[in-house]
Amino acid sequence: MKDLYETLGVPRTASQDEIKKAYRKLARKCHPDKNPGDDAAEERFKEVQGAYDVLGDAKKRQEYDQVGSRLFTGAGGFDLSDLFGGLFGGTAGGERRQQGRRGHDIEATVNLSFEDSLHGAAVKVPVEVTGPCSACKGTGAEAGTQPVVCPECRGRGVVSQSQGLFALSQPCPRCRGNGTVVERPCRACGGTAGERQTKRYQVRIAPGVRDGTRIRLAAKGEPGWAGGPAGDLYVVTRVAPSPIFERRGADLVIDVPITYSEAALGATVDVPTPDGKISLKVPAGSQDGKLLRVRGKGAPKLNGSGRGDLLARLRVTVPTKLTKAEREAIENLQKVSRENPRESFARSGA
Repeated sequence: MKDLYETLGVPRTASQDEIKKAYRKLARKCHPDKNPGDDAAEERFKEVQGAYDVLGDAKKRQEYDQVGSRLFTGAGGFDLSDLFGGLFGGTAGGERRQQGRRGHDIEATVNLSFEDSLHGAAVKVPVEVTGPCSACKGTGAEAGTQPVVCPECRGRGVVSQSQGLFALSQPCPRCRGNGTVVERPCRACGGTAGERQTKRYQVRIAPGVRDGTRIRLAAKGEPGWAGGPAGDLYVVTRVAPSPIFERRGADLVIDVPITYSEAALGATVDVPTPDGKISLKVPAGSQDGKLLRVRGKGAPKLNGSGRGDLLARLRVTVPTKLTKAEREAIENLQKVSRENPRESFARSGA
């Protein structure tokens, strides 16, 4: 077995405050919520929690310091389940029942239009979870029968094995720590006590969600075992792209086509926003690609602190077909124009 101080990564001289800080750091790192589906992380979290249950309590720590080292050096013998019964799920008399295990987290996907992602929506999300078997009502036993006390451990849920100078308790292999066994398994569920069920949850999608946003619904995942808490449900949003808007965080970018004359002389043009059209003033002499910022007309911010901006990107259009009058007008402009866009070539000698 690993030394409890090693489990928390602290020296034996560590203060109670240092032990608490080490525990919090490790617990955050390997918590099941941050490592869904990672059994190794879950076991590591249990080790860290168990070590802190002892070392975080000054009285238990003192007892551990006095006799715990004898266990790891083989210098003496004692029953580990008696000494640290509370840590390993036992009681003062050595009795033990299976510890409740947290249910698994599950993930579901919801598809949203770009407009719904900006304005928010209420959607129903179907998820499959394991619920109590309708035939045996969750007992795992055939109708008319009940689970019986395990003859191997006599209902304790644990059996003891001699390890030289000390005795070590472990979950009963016959009942797997339940304390009871099913002699006639339910034919509907095969003795598992559960069946797959579809549940539908109403989920409120907040305005401003993005593609890939994860929404947590606490305790809506798989049910726990042996009275343990249920896991969580994570709803992942999939947002369809917009035909006119490009999203940059909370800002929205839109291409605004303008004519050559509007770019040169300036103009006021109508531009769509998520809340309807607005009038946008185009300054005279605007170049292709120029960005004009409209404050507060972007996407809502998820943290509730207002909205982003609308970035209007000007796109100067060049006509592909000209009428006779248009051609004459442009030719006359060319004759009187003082602009030479290639003047820098001449200065460089190229």
